Amino acid sequence: MVTHESGGHHHPPTGFIRKYIFSLDHKVIGLQYYFLALFSVFVGMALSLLMRIHLVWPSAKMPFTPGGQMTPEQYLALMTMHGSIMVFMVLTTAPQSGFGNYALPIQIGAEDMAFPVLNMLSFWTTFLSLVVLVSAFFVTGGAPISGWTAYPPLSALGQIAGPGQGTGQTLWIVGVAIFCIGSLLGALNFITTTVDLRTKGMTLGRMPLTVWAWLITAILGLLAFGVLLAACLLLLLDRVAGTSFFIPGGLVVTDTPIVSHTGGSPLLWQHLFWFFGHPEVYIAILPGMGVASHVLSTFARKPVFGYKAMVGALGAIGFLGFCVWGHHMFISGMSPYSAFAFSLLTMTIGVPSAIKTFNWLGTLWGGRIQFTTAMMFGLGFVSLFVTGGLSGLFLAQPSIDLYLHDTYFVVAHFHLIMGVAAIFGIFAATYFWFPKMFGRMLNETIGKIHFWFTFVGVYSIFMPMHFLGIAGHPRRYADTTGVNFLGPLHSVHYFITIAAMVTITAQLIFLFNFFYSLKKGEKAAENPWNATTLEWTIPSPPPFDNFAGRIPVVYRGPYEFSVPGATDDYVPQHLAPERVGMAH
Repeated sequence: MVTHESGGHHHPPTGFIRKYIFSLDHKVIGLQYYFLALFSVFVGMALSLLMRIHLVWPSAKMPFTPGGQMTPEQYLALMTMHGSIMVFMVLTTAPQSGFGNYALPIQIGAEDMAFPVLNMLSFWTTFLSLVVLVSAFFVTGGAPISGWTAYPPLSALGQIAGPGQGTGQTLWIVGVAIFCIGSLLGALNFITTTVDLRTKGMTLGRMPLTVWAWLITAILGLLAFGVLLAACLLLLLDRVAGTSFFIPGGLVVTDTPIVSHTGGSPLLWQHLFWFFGHPEVYIAILPGMGVASHVLSTFARKPVFGYKAMVGALGAIGFLGFCVWGHHMFISGMSPYSAFAFSLLTMTIGVPSAIKTFNWLGTLWGGRIQFTTAMMFGLGFVSLFVTGGLSGLFLAQPSIDLYLHDTYFVVAHFHLIMGVAAIFGIFAATYFWFPKMFGRMLNETIGKIHFWFTFVGVYSIFMPMHFLGIAGHPRRYADTTGVNFLGPLHSVHYFITIAAMVTITAQLIFLFNFFYSLKKGEKAAENPWNATTLEWTIPSPPPFDNFAGRIPVVYRGPYEFSVPGATDDYVPQHLAPERVGMAH
């Protein structure tokens, strides 16, 4: 471990642009990431709402559509951009780059990230990627229709493949490639900061589980986004330079033979994409696991049950996440022996996931639980993680996946485990660290109303989708009225759409609470949750250099709650042993 007398240090900004726009302060950059994700999530929800309305009322007049009625191609464009924006700009950005940037240096006693300039560049690279991605809506032919997975050969052929496969698809590829570059820069910064800038006494065994989660997520990002970047470059070359990495010979598109390409393999893209794509699930969910562990311990007033096992489970999930990409390809014609290996590894990843779940329950057992809004969202995260994970056990079986793969069952599974579970982790972190970030408290009553609408709402949306999938309802259909066997399922779609409307509307409650509390919220105490980690030992919001030059020393682990004999029910990490009050 290296202390940080000068590591990451830079001078305070003097002007508005350097302070709030091109800032080098990790806290400002964390907030920039957070607000980028906040904007993106409302864009993504709006796109999903348009899709749901069209599914239930396919003849309804819709905004932003020529002639006022949505075509199947426009539906697929909405689906593609909804998935891409939510996965990259929300689920990848907010938990890791947003909260990680803000809280990690303070939690390990550092003055800033290791490379402040690189940190600034990583945000603006991510911002540029969002601009490029969204610009696909406004070009000739519209946004891409290939889904967030962009499977070739259609995504590799260009305009001849249909609407959205021209400039829109090219912009999608460029936007994702730029995002990969920003994520790689951020991952390098996270790893270096955690390894080199921990304060005196902050051993690996004393790091909060949030820091462990951000570190392991950064390692996953460093390994996974490099592969996706290479895949995007190859796909771009197929489109603009005449190469044939993913385009096989003998293709005929709209009665036109494709004679300029030969020898490529569409399956190569699947291997490259899913080698990134499955670790991406854990890039989205691991920070939420760290936040849930942190929040549950704080509000159960108990140490985390099995700290070392929790760290080991995080590492095991990260490692195994790179070994199971093939379960996304069970229907691609792979060898049954390969399918068996990927199935076995997929089931194996349930072991560290179960360890974490039982340890969360062990943390809660016998605790003096405080049902704050942050705690409720932490409990909601555990609930959604378990529910979404259980459906994964079915999809891990090749014989069952053959039937369920292209149905709404998969949509329900990945939305629960990767989507809304990660969103609940974001909400838990927001309600927990809002006092630290802004010096004011979010309204707890409004927060609990927001929680219940959201919790009941997401289950009302995604649980019925499992039943649609079991009934054989295919994914990606823009209009089901012409499919006879789907007729009896229309009422389920209607229920899901109403639930989606209510749930999305409920997010306006959060938005009101957030911005109202920024100005009018109750002033926060220095440590409103009686927490033990280092970020609660300094003023809220923190000063520019975090600790005002007085670097803390760490004497104990991060979850010293209900210590036998102590006068208080918590002992902060920085409190010297001789200063700990003991009851006599």
